Amino acid sequence: MTAKKRNGKFITFEGGEGTGKTTQIARLAYSLRSEGHDVVTTREPGGAPGADSIRSLLVSGATDKWDPLSECLLLYAARREHLIKTIWPAMEKGAWVLCDRFSDSTLAYQGYGHHVPIPFIEQLYDVVVGGFAPDLTLILDINVAVGLGRANTRNADTSSREDRFERLDISFHERLRQGFLEIARNAPKRCAVIDADHDPDIVSDIIRAVVKTRIVSA
Repeated sequence: MTAKKRNGKFITFEGGEGTGKTTQIARLAYSLRSEGHDVVTTREPGGAPGADSIRSLLVSGATDKWDPLSECLLLYAARREHLIKTIWPAMEKGAWVLCDRFSDSTLAYQGYGHHVPIPFIEQLYDVVVGGFAPDLTLILDINVAVGLGRANTRNADTSSREDRFERLDISFHERLRQGFLEIARNAPKRCAVIDADHDPDIVSDIIRAVVKTRIVSA
């Protein structure tokens, strides 16, 4: 899919564990639909049958289950399926696609967090994704200890067992947070950092204002 074929909009939600991405995606989707937009919500890893199969391999089990380089390859295989089967077809129909994680998560988790060389991850992006990029990336930022506390409570409530990354040590999550903030600094036109340590209603209001300014009014 080339830039000239992009009829819809693509907004990605990024951030560490427990930042409230799922809640905020649902709220923005509701708001956009109430304005008459066709909205598709999705997530990574996953979002298409093949990608969902890969997700099951990545998000549960032992923290040392995969070599970080192997994780990158699996994530980009899943991303390719997600783009081809879900994201690009929806955008070609004019839909707004809201995605819980995309390529910035791979850069943050495997690059900044696990020290996979960033040029290698960028090469993978060029081959798999090409010139396509989100119209807007919302990076939800929160104190690491607060975020992990939220994530652990959520996992206990849902018994999802999708907690492989949450169980990594605190230093990993600190590198992860700083990685997301550096990504935002390096791409200020695409990224907006949102302080997620607020009541969800306040965070929703901030996000809607950013979307209106960055996309609707652009």
